[in-house]
Parts: sequence; C-alpha cells; structure tokens
Amino acid sequence: MEPEVTVNRTDVVADIHPCYEMDNFTYVLTSTPSVVCVLLYIFLVLLSVITICGNLLVIISIIYFTQLHTPTNYLILSLAVADLLVGVVVFPFSMAFSLSSCLYYEGLFCKVRGSCDISLSTCSILNLCCISIDRYYAVCQPLTYKTKINPRVVVIMILVSWGVSALIGIGVIIAGLNNQKCEERCLVDVLLANILGPILSFYLPVIIMLCIYLKIFLVAQRQARSIQTTTSQSTKSGAAVSKMERKATKTLATVLGVFLLCWTPFFLCITFLPFSNNSVPVPVIETFTWLALSNSMLNPFIYAFFYRWFRAAFRMIISGKIFQGDFANSMLH
Repeated sequence: MEPEVTVNRTDVVADIHPCYEMDNFTYVLTSTPSVVCVLLYIFLVLLSVITICGNLLVIISIIYFTQLHTPTNYLILSLAVADLLVGVVVFPFSMAFSLSSCLYYEGLFCKVRGSCDISLSTCSILNLCCISIDRYYAVCQPLTYKTKINPRVVVIMILVSWGVSALIGIGVIIAGLNNQKCEERCLVDVLLANILGPILSFYLPVIIMLCIYLKIFLVAQRQARSIQTTTSQSTKSGAAVSKMERKATKTLATVLGVFLLCWTPFFLCITFLPFSNNSVPVPVIETFTWLALSNSMLNPFIYAFFYRWFRAAFRMIISGKIFQGDFANSMLH
C-alpha cells in the first residue's frame, strides 16, 4: 500500500533507504550493503518468521482442538490466516521491492506488492468488524446469540470479508495499469489511493467498530451492576457466563486497539500527504509501513496473554505433544 511521495531528485543522501543507492535518478539495491542495511534485513526476516510461526500456532490450535471450535474463534482463525499471508507474501515482497525502489519505477511487482498489502489489510479490518458484530450479540443479546451467530452466518461473514478484499486488490492493480498513461499524477488516482480508499478500507469500518464496542461496554457495565445486586445460584451461573463473554470482548477490543495503534499513523500519513507542500522522508514512510505490517505479528501474543486455553494449546503444539496421541478432545486449562 504505497502512498504517493514527493521526493526531491537532487537530494541524493537524505531520503535514500540504507539498502539502496542512486543510479541515474533511480533507486537500485546497493552491491555493498551497510551494517544498518544488514541489521535491517535481519530484523525484517525475524519479524516475518515470528509472524508466520505465531499465526500458525493460532490456526493449528483452532483447527485441532475441539474446545476452540466456536463462532468467535472461527473469525479469529480467518484473521490469523490473513496475518499469516502478510508474513508469507507481503513481508518478502516489501523486502524485495522496497517502497524506496518503487518511488520512481512502478513496475508490475510494485503494483502486486501494493495490491497484496491493501487486500490483506482490508481483510484484517473486515474480520475485526465481523468479530465486533459477534461480540455485540454475545454480550448485548445473549439469548439470541446462538441463532443469530451460527456456523452458516460465520462462513458467510468470512467469505464476504475475503471476497471484498480480493476485489479491492484486483481493482488496485487494474487502476494502476490504467493510470500508467498519465504523465503526471492522475486526479482519479489521488482520490482513490489517498482519500476514498482509506475512508472505505479504514476510517469507516473503524468508526463502526468503535461505536459497536462502546455499546458493548455500556451494556457490560449495566450487566455487572445487575449481577452485583443479585445472589441466587442461577444468577451466579449466568454471571459466570457473562463474565466470560466480557473477558472475550475485552481481549478482542485489545486486538482492535493494537490494530489502530499500528495502522492509524500510516493511514493519516497517506490521507494528508497530497495536501502538504512538504515531502515526507522515505524512512518515515517506510517506518509507518512496517509498523502497520507488524500488527500481524502481535495478535497471537495478545491471545496467549489473555486466554489460558490458547497458552495451553500453544504449549502442546510447541512441545510436539499433539503428535504423540489424539488430544483433540482434551480440555485446555
């Protein structure tokens, strides 16, 4: 997802990526990488490996353990698959075809990189939207939750999220190819890439999710006050369920919060960049890009921190215990 960046071509030093050098006003990968460049790529490779391994743990846990076969976890599974693909596809593309190298030469691979980036980030946020809807029914309408959020509805949610994301990614490539005939930046390109795209892919879904979680928070507070005023055994049982649902909501709200912290700087930058007369240094743009992509690495750590059954599942997978027998129906504590 590359923002349009204005770079002064006479400035050969300030904005050059540590792994690139100038050759006829074009960024090319340097044949003598600096220490900073080597350390940067080691860091990015580690980031990619951690992202892949962490999300594989989430995916295997949900698929293998029967206890984790719930509608909410199926949505988490879809989110983990999107995050896994970021580690497998977007990270290597972003390392091989850095933003710096795409500033002057927008080849097919640069467009593929941007398309994958946009598709998977859109898929992540649409999955988060679906999760917020799931949490709304679980906390605010618990009596109708199982009828409203059933496996069929969850499958439809997941298919819609991935389908819309794929269409947006394909549209980005087609629009990029059509805009090659523009000698200057096309107005349509600016509107789509810097204004309409972020609104539809980020700002609007985020506003919807924040409104949903605010509603959930208010209902959860009301439920907590109601539970405190009752003492019957049946109410205690309902209170335990309600407490569990609120904890799940708190965890998934944390996932949303981390997503916002990682992606907001990037989207604010690409939204207001066309209206600024000052160019943004390439390292700043790249930092925002990698901060956004690092979100895919963080979600498994959030699940492990909040959920003891995810921690138990991770331990069994890492230790290889699941290969020593059939533990699919075992209780995770």
